[in-house]
Amino acid sequence: MLRMEAKFTIGQVTRHRVYDLRGVVFDVDLSFSEEEGWRAITMDKRLDKEQPFYYLLAECGDSSYIAYVPEQNLVADVSGEPVKHPDIGELFDVDDGGSYHYRGRIFQ
Repeated sequence: MLRMEAKFTIGQVTRHRVYDLRGVVFDVDLSFSEEEGWRAITMDKRLDKEQPFYYLLAECGDSSYIAYVPEQNLVADVSGEPVKHPDIGELFDVDDGGSYHYRGRIFQ
């Protein structure tokens, strides 16, 4: 049995390796779990389903949304800039140092 571990943690800020997308991790799938949506996510044959996928409260420019991103496309964001997603307060408390602490609430 293949054992995987997630590189990023709940509350960690990440950014996309290529695109202007950054966000706070709020959930992790240790491997791709949305079989029906696989083709919609990518046509890239190099993308492996057997890797962690992350749900992010994401921002890109002036837009915010929920993103589902494979680990291979993410890096840690070390900018220290806050993520300006309108739902941050639903899931996280933010301390004075800018760290996100998961509260475990579910979207309504």
